[in-house]
Amino acid sequence: MIETLPDKASAVIIGGGVTGASVAYHLAQLGWQDVVLLERKQFACGTTWHAAGLIGTVRANESHARLTEYSMRLLHDLEQETGQSTGFRQVGSLSIAHSEDRWEELRRVASMNNAFGVTRVDTVTPSEIKSLFPLVDETGLIGGTFVEHDGKGNPIEITMAFVKGARKRGALCLEGVTVQDVQISNGKVQGVVTDQGTINTDYVVNCGGMWARELGHRSGVSIPLHACEHYYAVTEKHELVTPDLPVLRDHDKCVYIKEDAGGLLVGAFEKQAVAWGQDGIPEDFCFDELPGHMDEQLMPVLEDAMQRIPVLNEVGWRSFFCGPESFTPDDQFHIGEAPEVKGYFVAAGLNSVGIQSSGGLGKACAEWMHTGNSPLDMWGNDIRRMYPFMATRAFASERAEESLGLLYERHYPYRQFRTARNVRLSPLHQRHVEHRACFGQVAGWERPNWYAPEGVNPVYEYSFGRQNWFDYSAREHQAARESVALFDQSSFSKYLVQGRDASKLLQRVCTADIDTSADRIVYTHWLNESGGIEADLTVTRLGECEYLVISGAATTHKDLDWLRKHIGEDDFCCVSDVTSQYAVLGIMGPHSRDLLEPLLDMDLSNDAFSFGRSARAELGYAPIRITRVSFVGELGWELCIPAEMTVPSFDRLWQAGQSHGLTLAGLHALDSCRI
Repeated sequence: MIETLPDKASAVIIGGGVTGASVAYHLAQLGWQDVVLLERKQFACGTTWHAAGLIGTVRANESHARLTEYSMRLLHDLEQETGQSTGFRQVGSLSIAHSEDRWEELRRVASMNNAFGVTRVDTVTPSEIKSLFPLVDETGLIGGTFVEHDGKGNPIEITMAFVKGARKRGALCLEGVTVQDVQISNGKVQGVVTDQGTINTDYVVNCGGMWARELGHRSGVSIPLHACEHYYAVTEKHELVTPDLPVLRDHDKCVYIKEDAGGLLVGAFEKQAVAWGQDGIPEDFCFDELPGHMDEQLMPVLEDAMQRIPVLNEVGWRSFFCGPESFTPDDQFHIGEAPEVKGYFVAAGLNSVGIQSSGGLGKACAEWMHTGNSPLDMWGNDIRRMYPFMATRAFASERAEESLGLLYERHYPYRQFRTARNVRLSPLHQRHVEHRACFGQVAGWERPNWYAPEGVNPVYEYSFGRQNWFDYSAREHQAARESVALFDQSSFSKYLVQGRDASKLLQRVCTADIDTSADRIVYTHWLNESGGIEADLTVTRLGECEYLVISGAATTHKDLDWLRKHIGEDDFCCVSDVTSQYAVLGIMGPHSRDLLEPLLDMDLSNDAFSFGRSARAELGYAPIRITRVSFVGELGWELCIPAEMTVPSFDRLWQAGQSHGLTLAGLHALDSCRI
């Protein structure tokens, strides 16, 4: 060892790729002392070194746009601060369209990003595309978008600039140190065990890239991602290839092209990728390449590229490359504190946008650690949006093979994943199938989004206009407004809060007064220290020391984590996830009272059962809880039913409902009622 491993550190960052180096730099910039960055082999090895280095600011949401815009500005400052080149050149970027749907998407993305005010996106004609990228054959092109300030950089040089900057600010950055384990006690990080000793610390940042899932697993932390084969080819030099060529993307042909040392680098985001490393990543993996499946995966993309860029048919090929890149189940990177272990942060799973995201991601992670809160709206990337089953090898690898290609697919409204389906099923799933439901997936739950009539295939036909399900969902919406509809809300998260101090805890975190009489429901929020909304939910008081909290299906881990972290040291209470123990059926519409009163043998009039009341009841053989609350703005009740008794309860409701016009309604109708 050149430098001695310290006994303690304020934070230990695991993984010396571009992300880990950026986190170290930004923690040191915030004034953190004794920051340690550990790399098992050499800085920038693994996946960083072979990245294409594309740097663009056009993103799917404003938070991401601001992160990448910061990354771009930082690259200029890094060179001046450290004297280390980053290879960054602002050559611009072009995206082209030769289909009407792609043209529609490009214009939508341009309009949205221009509204963010972070970058300027111009629409361009085929002739302007030809002028900007003279090597292109504009035949069949409809239009495109151009971002003047986008560019490209050198991944290794960018990484080393972060390392150099971190060292200048006092961080210890070490190569050749293998992390073996993270020490945990009472649910908190205590230290990091390496092959060269143990470092005591309260904070760990897992920036392990494609190793992050395996490393997290050792500590009981779920980090869903998996490596896939990733391809590009590089041509020999050609006189027509100039250094100022913009980066060109033809999403419908799964290809991007950039100038590279006087030649062209042609990269692929093929529709169906190939997972790699299912049996583990070799211990000695460093600056390695993969043999890949060139003929099946890369060649079809190159053939399409040759049609669009004719010079590719003339020039020789210098190299054909395949290397690993990690992808997450939803194509969104992971950031934030893991709900399983206090002090265990994650910054990994960059889905091929690691170089352009590195500066902003490192800054966001460091500020999150420094203040305890995310500096931007990062819910779409919060590691707490993930679930343990998503980190299983089967789920992560199967979904990764789809995620890679989805980066360049058309992003239609309500587009659903094809892979890793039927993971979590409502007790009524088979009944929904029998009624021709078309399912969408949220947090692994298969949820009926809409129901097809007899003779219609319950399958999405995607478009940017009115899709095929609209009229069917409209009838479901109309039933909720004019008669009665049944919504399966079983996927919603449910937590029992019990104990002497249950009321004290909920009063502390809720904006509304929840210290009501028993059998009352309260709609409320949880706020952070900045006044931002952390959760939108209902709280039902079941008894003096017992509450039922219901929140969204996608936020189970986030909400559980938030609530448990606010339990005081002297509080005597516990929080349990009971989502899978109960189904919830929403019976909504003006005829809901007429349907339920005889079935439950209860008086559900306004005087006897006012809005916000909850009570025990019997639905046939099933003991249930009925609550007068409406998710759709109409008269309605939610029935909380033991999961194992849901099917016979549904059958009883369905049979009785025929005379009242009962209609099954999906999540699209539910959303439309809330507009």
